[in-house]
Amino acid sequence: MNVAARAVQEGMNVALLEHGEIGGTCLNAGCIPTKMLIYPADVIRMLEDARPLGVEGAITKVDFPRVIGRMRQFIEEERHGMEEAALGTDNLKWFRATGEFIGDHQLKVGGQEITAEKIVIASGARAEIPPLPGLKEAGYLDNVSVLSIDHLPESLLILGGGFIGCELGHFFSALGSRVTIIGRSPNLLKGEDPEIQERVTKAIGRYPNIDVRTNHEVKRVEVEGKRKVVWALDRSSGEERRFEGEEILVALGRRSNSDWLKPEKGGIETDDRGWIVVDEHLETTSPGIWAVGDALGREMFRHTANYEASVVWNNAFSDELVEVDYHAVPHAVFTHPMIAGVGMTEPQARQAGHELLIGRSKYIDVARGYAMAEEGFVKIIVDAKDGTILGCHLMGSSAPELIQQVTYIMNAEDHSYMPIVRSQVIHPSISEVLIRALGNVAP
Repeated sequence: MNVAARAVQEGMNVALLEHGEIGGTCLNAGCIPTKMLIYPADVIRMLEDARPLGVEGAITKVDFPRVIGRMRQFIEEERHGMEEAALGTDNLKWFRATGEFIGDHQLKVGGQEITAEKIVIASGARAEIPPLPGLKEAGYLDNVSVLSIDHLPESLLILGGGFIGCELGHFFSALGSRVTIIGRSPNLLKGEDPEIQERVTKAIGRYPNIDVRTNHEVKRVEVEGKRKVVWALDRSSGEERRFEGEEILVALGRRSNSDWLKPEKGGIETDDRGWIVVDEHLETTSPGIWAVGDALGREMFRHTANYEASVVWNNAFSDELVEVDYHAVPHAVFTHPMIAGVGMTEPQARQAGHELLIGRSKYIDVARGYAMAEEGFVKIIVDAKDGTILGCHLMGSSAPELIQQVTYIMNAEDHSYMPIVRSQVIHPSISEVLIRALGNVAP
C-alpha cells in the first residue's frame, strides 16, 4: 500500500491485487490487534509484579468479550477506511481475487489478464501447519483464527515457542487460561541471543497459569471427549508425555504465500522454501519486478517492510540505486517480560569473524531498576577493533524503547558507541542500564 499510494499520487495507473482483507497481516492479524490484546495482559502482570514493592491488589473481573471486542471494532474501522480510500481513488483499481503470473509481467486475476511495466510483490506469509497425525481432525487455531474466538478457553496448548507462541501465551495466561507452551528447542525464542533465551524461558515459566515445556517434539494429536490431547517426545529423557487442553494453537513458524502467486511462470525465482529471491536492490530475477516484506522470508516486521518499500520505490523510479541494509533491524517480542534486540547475536558476531567486547548489566544495577525490583537484563556486543556496536539484546520493561536508542546509534556516524558514552543520561532513569552495560565491556 505504501508503494501503491505513492504511485497514485504521481498520477500512475495502479492495479492493486488483494484477495484477502486489505491492510495485510499487520492490521488484521499481526502487530495492531495482538498488541491491543496484550496490553490488558501487561496490566494484570504489572499488578502481580507489584507485590515485592509492597503493593498488593486483586483482579476482580476480566471482561474477555470487551477486551476482544474493543480490538475488533478498531480493526474493522481502520480496514473500512482503507477500503473506502482504495475504492474511491480514480487511478487505482482493486482486484479482489487471487492473482497469479502467467508470463513475463503478465498476471491473471479474476478472469482478466493484466500487465504492467513495473510490479511489486508483497504477497506475505501464512502460518506453517505441519502434517501432524490427528491435528486436522482435532481442529486447531492459528494466528488468524485465534482472533475470532468468542470466549476465553479454560486451557490452551500452544505448539511452538517462538514470538507468536510467547506473545499469545502471555495474553491468554494473564487473562486466566491455563496455557502450556510446547517447544522443540531447548529454550523459547530460539532466534534471540542465547543468554536472552535462557533468561526469558525461566522468567515466563514462573508466572501463574503458564507451563513452559521446551525440548519437546510434538508427535500426534488426539481427541478425548471434549478435550484435545497432544503427545510430545521429551527429547532430554526420551519419554513421551501427554498434554491436554480445550484448544490447540499452532505457532510453528511461517510459510510463503508464493505458491498462490506462481512466480515461476513470470521468471521469478524462489528458494527451496518458496521465499522470493531478490538482489541487493530488492529486484527479483525478472527485471522490473521487485519484492518486499514477509514475501522475502527475511526480517518479518512491519517497520522493515516500510523500509523495504522506500528502497523499492527509489530503485524503481531513480537512476541512483540504493542497496538494502539490514545491519541494524530492531525488533521486540511483547511477552512478559518484554524482549528486544537489534543487530547480531553473540554467536552471529563470532561466526562473522569479529573480535568482541561484551558488556552486561542488570536492571537492579541502576537506581531506577532497583526501584522497580525487576529482573531486567542488557547485553551489548561491540567490535573490539573499532568500537562499533554490533548488537544489543534486552529483557525487561521498556525494552522496545531502550533498543531504539541503540538502533539510532547503529545508524549514525561511524556506528561507534562513543556518542552514548559522551552523553549525559538522566538520573535516575532506566536508560542508565545501557551506560552500565557499556561500562562493563570486556573481551
